Amino acid sequence: MGGKPMENEPSSTVETTAPATAPSASAVWRVPMALAAVFLWMIAWYWGTASEIASIWWRSDTFAHGLVVLPIFVWLVWRKRAWYAGEQLVSVPLMGAVAGMLGLGWLAAQLVNVSSMAHFTFAAMLVAGFAAALGWRVSRVLLFPLLFLFFGVPIGEFMLPVMMKYTADFTVAALRLTGIPVYQEGLFFIIPNGRWSVVEACSGVRYLVASLMIGALYAYLSYNRLSRRLMFMGVALAVPIVANWVRAYITVMIGHLFGNEAVEGFIHIIYGWVFFGIVVFLMLWIGSFWSEAAKPAPAAATVTAPTGSPSRYWLGLLPFVFASAIFPLGLRALEKPAQAFQVNLTAPAPASGWALADVADFSSFRPTYHGQRGEAMQVYRAPDGGEVALYMVYYAEQRPGAEMVMWGNGLISAEGARGERWRIMRQGGDGIELQGGRSNLDTATDGARRVDVWHWYRIDSQVVISDYWAKVLLALDRLSGRTDDSVFVAVMVDATESPELARERAQLFLRDHEAALNGMLDAIEAAGAGR
Repeated sequence: MGGKPMENEPSSTVETTAPATAPSASAVWRVPMALAAVFLWMIAWYWGTASEIASIWWRSDTFAHGLVVLPIFVWLVWRKRAWYAGEQLVSVPLMGAVAGMLGLGWLAAQLVNVSSMAHFTFAAMLVAGFAAALGWRVSRVLLFPLLFLFFGVPIGEFMLPVMMKYTADFTVAALRLTGIPVYQEGLFFIIPNGRWSVVEACSGVRYLVASLMIGALYAYLSYNRLSRRLMFMGVALAVPIVANWVRAYITVMIGHLFGNEAVEGFIHIIYGWVFFGIVVFLMLWIGSFWSEAAKPAPAAATVTAPTGSPSRYWLGLLPFVFASAIFPLGLRALEKPAQAFQVNLTAPAPASGWALADVADFSSFRPTYHGQRGEAMQVYRAPDGGEVALYMVYYAEQRPGAEMVMWGNGLISAEGARGERWRIMRQGGDGIELQGGRSNLDTATDGARRVDVWHWYRIDSQVVISDYWAKVLLALDRLSGRTDDSVFVAVMVDATESPELARERAQLFLRDHEAALNGMLDAIEAAGAGR
């Protein structure tokens, strides 16, 4: 056996003219100490982002698996010590450029408070820093542990709408195959003895994210060939999705057969996690059929004398050190206290044939926005006697906690104005053509009433319907020094009796009032440019 490296494993020696010696304790600890130094450096500069990630791990059921990512990473690194003990650390100056690009993304994310992007770029910079301090050879040995760190990034909630939709569709299809009549509208469906809906906790995202982490770890430890690892990751992706669909169907069936109280509260939660345990067992059982024996560690690792001076190593780290430190300093320079001020936001006067109506007479539904500079809501009575509500919120000089696109802002609040619980029933309906774009259409319900909402953002005089694109435009405004004035606009019509009639009223309202609305907003934005 000697010192010959195993097939497909990195060589345990470095070719050099220097004499080889047996690895010492310092050689074994060299890599962990370099990793610890980079980790502490990044935590010191990016403490705010790191603490945000840790707090999400602690309070969120969906991302609680993040609490074990760092301990598992440490164990994975230590597990590979026989492979890297004989390697010299070689700094990689190129990682400074990588960190610079990632740091620019982190800075933009911080300026517009896109937490998921800030968390991802921080994790990517951390991995880039590890690679910069270890060198290519050691980084290749530790490639999986380094990539495993990305499972600690609390990201994945963007999958919620899609997974909720498919969970609802599967549950309804399964109920119909069972012989139970079902009426479905979006995420809501009604069976003979109850009304059901798919909420965020039923989407299966938390199961999927945790399953992928467990699956990746199992695949790395159980297989040697990449093809088998990828095959098992396919299982780790498919099994929790299908299992969550089955879980939702069983939940409704239990409620149908034994009453809704059988699946409420604590019992529902325990059942969900027990079911997830069964899913993980099933996934690992499937994977056991093509497991492989682990490759043994090198029989006799050797270590060589350094091929370069310590000063050369530290000089190679300087690009990363500089790039990782400059962006937190830049953020402090760009952030400045925003002065308190209000924008006088008023709704357009009613066009010919329209009249103003009492806001209190409209449905209790009202979008929920915080931190705005101005807000206005007006109800108009259409020529046919129906009502159309216009809601607007204006943002300027946005800062964390007072931004147009942020968590907590949106169409739905926890409770309606008179205590009714409103929920989104349907998303992504057929919008209405506007001057310069097209609106979104979402439908909200409290179980008895239905409100269709056509809504859009107005940023830099553009019609924007994507939250992600809105964040990009706002980030560009902040980075370029332009004003970030922006508006959320919603046109709401009660569609309980006739969605078709509601759409006709909304179209008529926009035809008669959109020009006046845009003119008013243009004037406010022009005034804001002089602030």
